Formats: sequence, C-alpha cells, structure tokens
Amino acid sequence: MNQWNIAPIYDIPKWFQDIVQEYTKNIPTKGDFVSQLLWHRGIREEKELQTFLDSRNYKPTSPFDFGQEMKRAVIRLNQAREEREKICIWGDFDADGITSTSVLWEGLGQFFAQDLQLSYHIPNRLKESHGLNCEGIDTLAQEGVTLIVTCDTGSTNLKEIDYANELGIDIIVTDHHTLPDDRPQVVSIINPRYFKNTHPLYHLSGVAVAYKLVEALYEAFPDIPIQPVEDLLDLVAIGLIADLVELKGDCRYLAQEGIKKLQNTNRCGVKQLLQLCKGNGDRPMDISFGIAPRINAVSRIHGDASFCVKLLTTKNLKEAITLANQTEEANLNRKELQQTVLKQAHKKVADLDLSTTAVIVLEDNQWETGVLGLVASAISQEYGRPSILLSTMKTSDSNNLARGSARSVSGINLYDLIFSQKHLLSGFGGHPFAAGMALPIENVPLFRDGINQKLKQKLDITKLQPIIDIDLTVTVSQLTQELFKELKLIEPCGMGNSAPKYLVKNCWFTDVRNKNISSKKKNKTIKYLVTSFKLCDSSKPDGIFGSWWGHSSSEILSNQNYDVVIEFDYNKFNKQYEPRIVDIKTSDSQLNLNVSESPTVKNNIVLKANNNNSETLFNKDFHKQKWINFLGIVKYLINHQQSIDIKIFQEKVVMGDRTLEYSLKTIENLGFIHTIENNNIYFSSRKTTINEKEYLKNLQKTIAIIKEEYLQTLFLNK
Repeated sequence: MNQWNIAPIYDIPKWFQDIVQEYTKNIPTKGDFVSQLLWHRGIREEKELQTFLDSRNYKPTSPFDFGQEMKRAVIRLNQAREEREKICIWGDFDADGITSTSVLWEGLGQFFAQDLQLSYHIPNRLKESHGLNCEGIDTLAQEGVTLIVTCDTGSTNLKEIDYANELGIDIIVTDHHTLPDDRPQVVSIINPRYFKNTHPLYHLSGVAVAYKLVEALYEAFPDIPIQPVEDLLDLVAIGLIADLVELKGDCRYLAQEGIKKLQNTNRCGVKQLLQLCKGNGDRPMDISFGIAPRINAVSRIHGDASFCVKLLTTKNLKEAITLANQTEEANLNRKELQQTVLKQAHKKVADLDLSTTAVIVLEDNQWETGVLGLVASAISQEYGRPSILLSTMKTSDSNNLARGSARSVSGINLYDLIFSQKHLLSGFGGHPFAAGMALPIENVPLFRDGINQKLKQKLDITKLQPIIDIDLTVTVSQLTQELFKELKLIEPCGMGNSAPKYLVKNCWFTDVRNKNISSKKKNKTIKYLVTSFKLCDSSKPDGIFGSWWGHSSSEILSNQNYDVVIEFDYNKFNKQYEPRIVDIKTSDSQLNLNVSESPTVKNNIVLKANNNNSETLFNKDFHKQKWINFLGIVKYLINHQQSIDIKIFQEKVVMGDRTLEYSLKTIENLGFIHTIENNNIYFSSRKTTINEKEYLKNLQKTIAIIKEEYLQTLFLNK
C-alpha cells in the first residue's frame, strides 16, 4: 500500500501572502492554496518567491559561468569557422537529445553552412544505443569531419574519445549526465555536473546546455547571427520538460520563457505536433503528454530518429505534415507495444518475493528495447523500488548482449547502484533517476544478485514502498476553475516541482462506469482501461465528473466512503476541469463494515457504516484501519486475479498467524474464499446469503484478537 505524506497547514506570513495575491487579484480564492503549497515546498524567501512566480524577475546565469570550458569551446568553434572545417553534431535519440541536436543545428547554423560544413548524427536506438561509437567516428573521419560537438551525451565515452583523437578529430562535449572520475581528453567538456548542486545551472538538461553554448557564441560574436537566440527557446522547453531534470534555477526560467515562445511558435513541425495532441502549447502537459512521447516514439519503434530534427526545424509545411504524421503512427505503435510489455512485466513481478527484492530486475528474450524505459518507470512507481528491464533478444548485431533501461524512485541513486556492478557491464550511462545499459546475457543473474545485495546493504528494504506527497486537503466544492487557475501559477511542473496532489476526505462516488477509450490509426486500435465517475462529498453532494485511468469500475464500491488523492486538471477533450485519481483508501470515517450482499469480482458488495457498534468494535483507529486495510487488500487481489506469497500478505496486512486465521474465517461470512498453494494465498468470491448476526459476532471476535495482538506487541517492545 502507498504511504501518504500529508502536508501540514502553515501560518503564512502576511508579506508572503501579499506577494502571492499580486498574482491572484482576479481569482476569488485569493492565493491561499498556492501560498500553502509554495511554503511547504520550501520557497520562503522574498526574492525566491518573486522569481518563481514571474520569470521576468529572474536574472539568467551567464553561459560563461562554465568558465574555461566554455571559453575553450568558443575559441575552437571560431577556429573551425575561420578555417572552414567540417563539424558534426553528435546527438541522442530521445526528446532531450533530438531538441539538443536541433538547437545546435539552428544555432551553429548561424555560424556554419548547414549541410556543407555542418552535419548531424543521431545514433540508432535499436542498433547503436546512447553515446559515441567507433564505427560512427570512422564514418565521420572518412567524410572529412575534424570537430565533433556532442549534445546530451559523451561524458563517459573515454575509449571513443581517445579513438577520435587518434584519427585527428577534436571533440567538444556538451552533456548533463554523470561525470567520469577523470576529465576526458577533449577540447572542452561543458557539463553542469561540475557545479555544486545549489548552482543555478546544475540541473540543466542536454538541450539547455546546448543552448548555453549557442548563447556564448552569440555573446562572443554578436554581429554574425541573423536569427535571435531566443527563437530557440521553444525547443529548449520541449527538451527540458521531457527530460528527468529538476526545474530549478535557470531550468525553470528557460522552461517558462520557452513555453511562452511555444504558444506562438513559427515552427510548422511543432505546430503540427500540437495539433495532433490537441494542445496549444501553453501547458507543460502539451509537452510531457503530447510532443515528447511522439518524438520519443520514433526511435523506440524504428530505431532511427534523424528525421525528427528535420521535423522540428523545417520551414516546409508539406514536409512538416508528412513527418508529424509519421511520429503519430510511431506513437500508436509504441502504445501498443508498451501495453504488451507492461502486462508481461506485471506477470514476472508476481513471481518475485518482494519481501527480499530490493531492485526489480526483469528479462525477456521477446522484448523490444525501445519501450523498456517506459515500462521500467511504471514498474518502479507501482512497487516503490528501482526497476531494470532487459531484453535478451538475439539479433544479428546483439553480440549476445542484454540491453535495457532502468528507472529509480526518490532517494535512491540508480547511477551509483549500477556503477557498483560495472565489472559485469559492457556499457552504461545515465543519471541518478534513469539509466541505460548493456551486459553479456550470461552476466544477468550475477548482476541481479549483485545490485540487490548492494542496495540491501544501504537500506532496510522492508520500508520500501511508494510514497505519495499530498500538498493540500480540499473539499469537492473547492475543485473549481478558480482553484485550477490559482495553482497554475506553479507551472511548469516537473522533477522537483511536481503537479499538485490534493486529498479529498470522506467522499463517495456516483455514476461509476467503465469508459471505452481508444486510439485508432489505420488498422490499429489501442484500448485503454478508464473509469468515469462523479466525486461527491458533503460540500457538494451532486458531485463533479472525474476519471481513474488504468482501473476498473469494480474497484469502487457503492455506498462506501473514501479518502482520495487526486490531481486536478483541465480535460481538453471534454472541455471541463476534473479530478483524476492517484490513490484511494477506505475513509477513516467508516467505523464498521456491514455487508448486505456477497462480493464478486464484478463488485456487488455494499458496505455501510454502523455507528452503533463503533465503540465496542473500533475504539482505536489503529484496529479499525487494520481491518479496513485487510479487506481492501483482499478485494484488490480478487479484482486483479492475483495471488501473493502468504508471508508478504501478512506483512502487508500486519497480522500474526492467529489474527490472520480469524480474519480469514470472518470474511468467509462475506463470501470471500481463500486457498493456499505453494506458500501462495489465492482469494475468490462467491454469492452467499449474509447472516448479519453471525458476521458481527465473528467480526467482534476478530477485532478482539487484533487488539490482543496489538497489546502483546506493545508489551514486548517495552
């Protein structure tokens, strides 16, 4: 079960509220909610608040804060310009890498003739993986290239850099990934990881570092470029928001300015992408759920994403339409493939003993590598621990290697974990939250054991569970357009500044139904599981419409009160503001459970509060919540048709053997049947006539045993 961290209510200083209210003058909510949220997130100084709320108050950091590394890069590029050398931009295939390449293609294109002096290379995701490679360097040497400028890659490619030097090719690295122990033998390495983590440039992504290089050239040679450097900011915003970087300091400033530019972009390719995702560019959601997935899908499905640079930089509308449609088709294929791999990954996780698993490492010889990062992200979020997915598919160029992606959870440095097993790897790269790797297939078992042992040495894995940080507690009546507009002040959201999460307590649902949502392109149809509902509470009994993606209507009980964590957003398809469920638990106000009809997998269960028995059965919230959690987990397992190791189940429900035995007997009165096979417990449901007196009698005995176990625990721990 997820752990909820609920923000306290603060006594906000008047000066702070006054500043916020300057930006919320026309909103009836008067900025009270956003003041609480910002204060809780640590923004408590006047200057910091002013610059956070309005990018016009922020002074961007000079590109020459990179010091000698930036100066060396500018000098070498000017030398190449004067001597008419051939330069190649070596990019990467994800959205940050594609936008980085596009920024350098246009930015350096103000100083070098495109296609004559300046070219670019995007590695094939399915064949080359991230970073420099010797085969590609050979090709560039044959073409007469004497200078390579990397973007969003290159910091750890020491062998490849040495090889390029042997061929007489200089290298300028622009990157933001983890640094090697020793500085590589390059002309310049521009990487914000050299700064302290409090520096305003520290969190720059690849595209932002590339922009800083272009900015430095513009400052050094202001009379040469024709296009304003600010025209690149829409591309910068796309890459920044798409990548896993914290939107702090210059990152936030560049994202804010870039989104302004995106709303009025002159790029016909970007306009086509916005049309396809039905966005207008004013929200970071248009990037993170619209533009970025479409760019990323191309390399995930086809491997070669070079045409995406052309899509982002072309001035030919006909070409832009054609290329944008290709990204749309790739994205639909990506969704289908991702759904398939995710289902398979869930089945593999079900076979693991999570009580002894610190890092989830899954492998399959049928998996395409292109979607493994997306699935690893979903698995890590669901199970609250780092997850690594590897494809052991044998192809003509696989070299008997397993290739894959890794994603982490808050507080665990994934890069360091993988680095600890570098002796088993043939290559890897990334940062604390995400990484890619390759290793000999025969090393996978050793890698799995080694990385698990390493993390177990650092922390108690029994405490690993997904954590949801809740910003504000609200009522349904407060979920309005005004609240949405007020909280829009904190955008753009991303790492370090997540979308607000709200807690609605003691609410209920009406009009709950499964909704048919699908994407269709040519002969392909991708279906999505989504539940629509009306969310109600005492402040608004008629409720407001909302949705729960990836979940069935059978998971919401009628006549049952809940505490619900939601995000609140604008549905551009329905043109309404709606809550979207993040997590749900039985409400603390449910004092007793009275079942009037037996449960089935399709959910015909009705639970009622029985205040008459509240004192005798639940005189402590602890005992009440333990029973409610027990029922909730049982129902979840039935709905998902999943089994669970009985020891893990006991840990989840926090029950000893005797308490569990009586609890299982009690729910038999409700139609919940269990079987135990090979240490796994399975639950099913059957229709039965409920004997209310018998049920309450058994429940009372079970609660007494829960209390007894609780008191014994207290005594033993004294």
